[in-house]
Amino acid sequence: MVIEPKYIKIRDLLKGYLNDPEKGVYAYNGKLNIRPPYQREFRYDTKQQQAVIQTILKGFPLNIMYWSVCEDGSYEMIDGQQRTLSVCGYYWEHAFHITIDERDVLYYTNLTEEEKEKFLNYELMVYFCTGTDKEKLDWFRVINIAGERLLEQELRNAVYTGPFISDARRYFSKNQCPAYAMGQNYMKGTPIRQEYLETILVWAARHDGINGANPIDQYMALHQKDPNVEKLWNYYLQIITWVKKTFTKYRKEMKGLDWGEMYDSFSTKDVDPNELEKRIGKLMEDDEILKKSGIYRYVLSDDLRDLSFRIFDKKQKREAYERQKGVCPHCGKHFELEEMEADHIKPWSKGGTTVADNCQMLCRDCNRTKGNKY
Repeated sequence: MVIEPKYIKIRDLLKGYLNDPEKGVYAYNGKLNIRPPYQREFRYDTKQQQAVIQTILKGFPLNIMYWSVCEDGSYEMIDGQQRTLSVCGYYWEHAFHITIDERDVLYYTNLTEEEKEKFLNYELMVYFCTGTDKEKLDWFRVINIAGERLLEQELRNAVYTGPFISDARRYFSKNQCPAYAMGQNYMKGTPIRQEYLETILVWAARHDGINGANPIDQYMALHQKDPNVEKLWNYYLQIITWVKKTFTKYRKEMKGLDWGEMYDSFSTKDVDPNELEKRIGKLMEDDEILKKSGIYRYVLSDDLRDLSFRIFDKKQKREAYERQKGVCPHCGKHFELEEMEADHIKPWSKGGTTVADNCQMLCRDCNRTKGNKY
């Protein structure tokens, strides 16, 4: 990985500026792509833009910007988009005014000749980053990105840019995108913050058997040059469609669950949605269950580990321990209180509740063994 610092004058940055809805946003003689497909949708508000220009005219330093060097010698903006657009908007588009030295409503054309020269000759500190995709991603993860910090998925988008991520953003990363329209009730976060895209990439990587420390990175690297995300989108549709058909009544506890894992594990299981709903309704009313969201996986898996139950308090544990005289009723051995765990004598699955009379203290080994039996 090569990181080369350079100073770029604003007058050079402004050359060849283009802001076109179809063609994109470019500057630096058309060589700098200011808003590549992976960049975020939002931008500075007026006060933030004004602060950028005031900083420049006062000669104060702006935070470092990061440009990625492409194979063809062009550049893509990694960090600094908001500041760059503020500079270009002020100079080319007269998009906002500033206040300086108690002078108000100062557009670029209203500046003195000295101020104009100071603005145009101001030097921006830019790091030019050259290297493999992985090297760039590792670098961007550890640097302290200035301004609006890039999210982890935004960093990945920046490194694994290509037709795949461009198409993925169309489906998963825009306000009112298709993924939002289809599954907003079941997904956590918002598309514009890349949370929808990150979630489906987690699901898809696991579905394809991609393991390791960074499965999303591996998945994106494998599919970076794919012409579109048709396979990924169809997988998402299958998941959300299955959820809606399987669970006929929507509840707030359904939002943000790992539906990808449940789809992969149970979509081929023959279930009756009406019977599932009856079980879910009954379980939702059970005060013993603390983790209501776990009910959805439990009715498919019948695995008690998917649920979280009310626990015995310290008084109930101490009373049971003294009653047993410190002896585990399963193995018959004596233990200290801290070496034992509270257990339901009559299991919850058979109607047991979290009351003192239903509490027993088991040694850790016996409790684990008992727990594995039901």
